[in-house]
Amino acid sequence: MGDILHQSPDPQTPEELYRLYRTLTEQLRGQLSQIENDKHDLEVQMLERVGNLESRNLELREQLRQVEADKRYIETQKIRYEREVRKLKSESEQLRSPPLIIGTITDVVDASRVIVRSSAGPRFMVRSSPTISAEELKPGVRCTLNQQSLAIVELLPTSFDSQIYGMELVDSPQETYSDIGGLEVQINEIREAVELPLKSPELFIRIGVDPPKGVLLHGPPGTGKTLLAKAVAHETNAHFMRVVGSELVQKYIGEGARLVRELFDLAKKKSPTIIFIDEIDAVGASRTEANTSGDREVQRTLMQLLAGMDGFENRGDVKIIGATNRIDILDRALLRPGRFDRIIEIPLPDEKGRLSILKVHSRSLTIDEDVDLGEVAKQTEGKNGADLRAICMEAGMFAIRKDRPAITQEDFLAAITKIRVDFHRGLEDVEGVMFA
Repeated sequence: MGDILHQSPDPQTPEELYRLYRTLTEQLRGQLSQIENDKHDLEVQMLERVGNLESRNLELREQLRQVEADKRYIETQKIRYEREVRKLKSESEQLRSPPLIIGTITDVVDASRVIVRSSAGPRFMVRSSPTISAEELKPGVRCTLNQQSLAIVELLPTSFDSQIYGMELVDSPQETYSDIGGLEVQINEIREAVELPLKSPELFIRIGVDPPKGVLLHGPPGTGKTLLAKAVAHETNAHFMRVVGSELVQKYIGEGARLVRELFDLAKKKSPTIIFIDEIDAVGASRTEANTSGDREVQRTLMQLLAGMDGFENRGDVKIIGATNRIDILDRALLRPGRFDRIIEIPLPDEKGRLSILKVHSRSLTIDEDVDLGEVAKQTEGKNGADLRAICMEAGMFAIRKDRPAITQEDFLAAITKIRVDFHRGLEDVEGVMFA
């Protein structure tokens, strides 16, 4: 504006002053408009720059979070790798360490010195590690020995024969007392003698009597002795160990007795335990003058069994169930109270018992409504539970053969005839054959 005033001549008239005023006014308006435009452009540039800075700030924060997450992951991996390195170093040291000698403690001299017998045979008086309690050093305990000093490094748990672990029943049988027909009295007796002392010992403490230690089941083959033992194993929560009498008879002298001793030791360790000895007559026959070394070994095994059942040491909460179909040949020492307090006879079923057994076996069968199981029970005189089960199976086979929707009375009668004929034919085939 000053330039314009200096350049223009001095106004002389009012018209010149007015023209000068309008010129100056237009110039001022143009400059103000330019200033407004510049201001708006500046605000837009500043807002754009602020937006760019905020976006950059967000990107940097996201990168920071990612870097921190990667840092934590790397630290975790570092800790895991350090742990694996320590584990591998420990395993490497263990692999480089010399093997230890297995020995057995035979005598304890004092708190730090014991006499051990190594696996090679010689006996040594050695010292034990300070980390081993003096109360744990007992004769008969297995231990590991250092190869150079023969010092006791650690004590080992008691070892049992692998055959003993195979006798332990892992999976409980599915048979229950309801699957047994015609043996109500026998079921009550075995429940009182075996199941009740394990589930409710306070009843016997209140009365002041000792519960029975063992039960012997005897009777003809196929009457349900093993089935009854399976039901006991199903109903009780105790450990169940099953052994056949012939398994206790071993070839070498002392092996059978050792097997019996370890059987009772494991049962006592895992008590409450039920030991079921099937076909006990294989090892419990009456002792006579032995003529062979095999007979003498069987008698040694029987003596160890007698001592385990009721000997000097208390066997704890261990119940024994024996089963045999030759009670007449069992040793008298095996039958006395204290070993088998209850001797339960499992006889051939009568007509009522046969009917009950037929009802049990026919639960899962598709039977015609006209079938009279009572008539079937009358015509099966002298049959045991296994025979009745075979009759039900054969009746079902006859129904399948004739493509019937259900088993009829005719099928049962045909099955009875077939079982009777097969039984007599089997007896004719073995007539005159002598069994050792």
